Amino acid sequence: MVSPVKPRAGSTKKKGKRSAKARPQLRLERFLPHRLSVLSNTVSRAIAGVYAQRYGLSVHEWRVIAVLEYFPSASSSDLSEKTGMDSVAVSRAVSQLVRAGLITRRASGADRRRTILDLSERGQQVYDEITPVALRYEEMLLQGLDPDERERFNELITKLQRQAAMLGSAAELLE
Repeated sequence: MVSPVKPRAGSTKKKGKRSAKARPQLRLERFLPHRLSVLSNTVSRAIAGVYAQRYGLSVHEWRVIAVLEYFPSASSSDLSEKTGMDSVAVSRAVSQLVRAGLITRRASGADRRRTILDLSERGQQVYDEITPVALRYEEMLLQGLDPDERERFNELITKLQRQAAMLGSAAELLE
């Protein structure tokens, strides 16, 4: 049983009336971070079915494979940076992919504490099989946009990524 929510200490809101001081309202369905998250989850779930069903891969594991195709001989920290995934998610994905024989792990010659990750031959085969399906899905997803909208959308996503990286953590906003 869920207990009722108690009003915050110092709350001036009275039952059925709005407080004299207007509070900012967050409309979640219009809040950009929420909308981007929902979109990302919806798209990821749709395409994840392909590689989960056929190869038993999670979204994180597929991302690691895709990054290693484009950036071979990467470290776990490189993967975190390129995928935007936290180090724990990368570590779990890497461990699973090594166990499955889809990637290889070796110590770096320069720094024995650093490991270098690469696709195995089987990992390359999986990448080669999944990529055409992923690209077809992307094309179908983008069919709702004309070529100019696609280009503008890509530009806007790049701008938002740069701005988000520049802003960093929003923790200071809470102070």
